[in-house]
Amino acid sequence: MYKDSQLYVAHSAAGPINLIGKMANRHGLIAGATGTGKTVTLQVLAETFSEAGVPCFMADMKGDLSGISQTGKLSGFIEKRCAEFGIDPATLEFKGCPVRLYDVYGKQGHPMRTTIRQMGSMLLSRLLDLNDTQSGVLSLTFRIAEDEQLPLIDMKDLRLMLDYVAKNSERYSTTYGNVSTATIGAIQRSLLTLAEQGGDKFFGEPAFDIYDLLQTEGGRGVMNILAADELMLQPKLYSTFLMWLLTEIYDKMPEIGDMELPKMVFFFDEAHMLFKDTSRALTDKIEQIVRLIRSKGIGVYFISQSPSDLPETILGQCGNRVQHALRAFTPKDQAAVKAAAQTFRPNPAFSTEREILELGTGEALVSFLDEKGAPSIVERAKILFPMSQIGAITDEQRSQIIASSRIAGKYDEAIDRESAFEKILKQREAEAEKAAEAKAEAEAEKEREREEKEQAKAAKKSSGMKKSIIGSIIGTAATYFAKTLAQQMAKKITGSTRTTKKKTTTRKKR
Repeated sequence: MYKDSQLYVAHSAAGPINLIGKMANRHGLIAGATGTGKTVTLQVLAETFSEAGVPCFMADMKGDLSGISQTGKLSGFIEKRCAEFGIDPATLEFKGCPVRLYDVYGKQGHPMRTTIRQMGSMLLSRLLDLNDTQSGVLSLTFRIAEDEQLPLIDMKDLRLMLDYVAKNSERYSTTYGNVSTATIGAIQRSLLTLAEQGGDKFFGEPAFDIYDLLQTEGGRGVMNILAADELMLQPKLYSTFLMWLLTEIYDKMPEIGDMELPKMVFFFDEAHMLFKDTSRALTDKIEQIVRLIRSKGIGVYFISQSPSDLPETILGQCGNRVQHALRAFTPKDQAAVKAAAQTFRPNPAFSTEREILELGTGEALVSFLDEKGAPSIVERAKILFPMSQIGAITDEQRSQIIASSRIAGKYDEAIDRESAFEKILKQREAEAEKAAEAKAEAEAEKEREREEKEQAKAAKKSSGMKKSIIGSIIGTAATYFAKTLAQQMAKKITGSTRTTKKKTTTRKKR
């Protein structure tokens, strides 16, 4: 319930416990063992924020949170709580909240996509579980794509871009550094594994607009619920998706400082997954975003089994605490209980550590920030009951909510515009055509050279034949002339001899 910038959340022996609106962006933690009431506490907080006009985002692990869209009803449990809280059941106004349903896989809600470029190399490296060397090569690939104006939209863009970098590694080594083919191959295998897990559906266009989360309807904040039952089977994808969403909000939202109420509130269920197997650099990045995002009017509430699931740098920023019961069956459990008790401002009336072990379902230790931003003394309290339905909705109700949503159809159909994949293929086709033209020109040149050689050879042969014929003619003519001359000379000699003989005979007769 919301009134005068106070969000009524729980009731202790001393009376109502309210979360102060202007302190709600100082982040919070809801912790407790399974079955102790964390989900109902989340639902109470979320619908109270909605009533105050604050939109929320939450991941729904089992479908239970979808009931916040439906009107609740009076029950024996609620009547008992009303008696304990001094509330007249007749004054209760049961109602659901305005809801938008989302699903990364597009099955149980509107698809939520982002592009490879928007995800960034750091978060993608974590998603692919890359080592430092592989992360460096991936970062280098992003840089080359940016410099050469090759947009990385979906996974096929990145796969071909990696292949493109590998095949041109010598050209890039001087400017960007060495690229190992083996490293590229390892990244490609990780991408293939991610695609098989359905991760390829998360990357593409139209990319999700985070301002669609910051909506109100009828003055009430819209509850943005992500169906995470299937997504939870891929913990890396789930946690990386949530980190991307938080980073995207941080990057795009303007600075607004402290307000009477948050601009938006995020509930991160199974928060331990955000930090499991996370590098120090990425943990520092998350810590920085959580620390600074409150200046943009965003409150972040982590839901986990134990406060020890969160790094101390993150836990120290969660000023608003709701601690449900913990179980201590082992020395490790006992240490966790002790650590959880030490995160509260002590109440001299009881032992915080003992109370954590004795809390019943729906009970919690509560400590919210006061007007000055200091933690209040911890109180044992009973959480308020939700005014909306507790439990999952039907498939028909889900389909109706999706169809009637103001963003229905906006993200339904994927768009595959020209990006790195198409541009690289065009470049390769152009290079192939150019190479084919060069090859054809070279072959044509060879053919011309061959023909010229053949012509030269034929000309040479023809010239030789001419010379042979002319030589033969000249030889024949020479022989003829020589023979004729010889004959003529012989005739002359013969004629001359006959004349001489005739003259000699004449002289004798005389």
